[in-house]
Amino acid sequence: MNKKNDYRTGFSTAVDLAKQLAVQFASRADEADKQGALPAADVEALKASGYLGLSVPQAYGGQGLSLYDCVAAQMELAQGSAATALVAGMPIHMFGHQQEVRSWDEVWYERFCRAAAQGALFNSIASEPIMGSPSRGGLPATTAVSTADGSGWVVNGRKTWSTGGKHLTHLLVRVNIEGQGGVVLVTPEVPGIEWVETWSDSLSLRASDSHDVIFHDVIIPRHYVVERGDSRPAPNVWFPMIMSAIYLGTAVAARNCAIQFALERVPTALGKPIATLPKIQRQIGEIDVALQAARSLLMDVAVGWQGQADGRQAMSARIAAAKTMVTETANDVTDKALRIAGGSSITKALPLERFFRDVRAGSMQPPSGDTALEIVGRAAIAEFE
Repeated sequence: MNKKNDYRTGFSTAVDLAKQLAVQFASRADEADKQGALPAADVEALKASGYLGLSVPQAYGGQGLSLYDCVAAQMELAQGSAATALVAGMPIHMFGHQQEVRSWDEVWYERFCRAAAQGALFNSIASEPIMGSPSRGGLPATTAVSTADGSGWVVNGRKTWSTGGKHLTHLLVRVNIEGQGGVVLVTPEVPGIEWVETWSDSLSLRASDSHDVIFHDVIIPRHYVVERGDSRPAPNVWFPMIMSAIYLGTAVAARNCAIQFALERVPTALGKPIATLPKIQRQIGEIDVALQAARSLLMDVAVGWQGQADGRQAMSARIAAAKTMVTETANDVTDKALRIAGGSSITKALPLERFFRDVRAGSMQPPSGDTALEIVGRAAIAEFE
């Protein structure tokens, strides 16, 4: 693991920093979930600590950490708040991926890297109500049309799942620009941006501010085109791995909560903690076996990725397998944790019901479901062809 010291925090590893931040976030997570809002204090802590620059190259002021290190850190951060870890995970996967593929304009790449290293909060604003996730292909309905005098672009459209919401400092908006796919920079202070709070009462990750954003004749400068072209993008290895770390970390938090409950719960008839019961010990054992297996696979895949261009496609099957196993394990573990705690687990007395809800989001992020299994299956079949 990279042992580089962060000049603003003094922490020797990203995991150390993530653990300290997680303690802060955990103290606010229940109230944030209840309010359905991302705490400003969480965002400020991410910015001030340098955490948002983990995957930014050292040459531009970041930490330049590997996928392995970032996955390990995200797993720790999510134990404090899955919603805030999701917000942090967006720029981490974006800059990790861009360091390898460089699809952004080089001038913008350097500017964005330096901004992120100093605490700017980025996200890719790409999904739409009709198109869904851009991973499925297709041109966006959101458009960037040249202004009458040719000095800029007029952006119109609606985007969904815009994680970070009003806390974002840089919105990299995927658009249809003159019949081609492209990405333009929109900064939050320009007129015409409307945030629609669609996310606060969602099933999962209520405090991630993953709201809809509408662009009403938003005018941006001509040179704010970050990426343009119809070439098939290189598969993003970082996104599913960073997201998987969040859900696995949340499942670990559920495991820890269930164990603490079992140690403290002393029924009158029993006269001792339920942790002494073989049944409870067996249930916790099942949880731990599942978590250890999922973590081993996820970290094995992470350590095997060194950004090699020729191995990107081949890596897809292993990533799909790891993401599928982690998601299913997180769902199963949080369910078992609820059963250990009994009736208390479905109330706000414990954070278990929040953990249970939050990990459900993993099933909706690509690669998922049959698509993920088909990727794994095709790779297995190809070994024999």
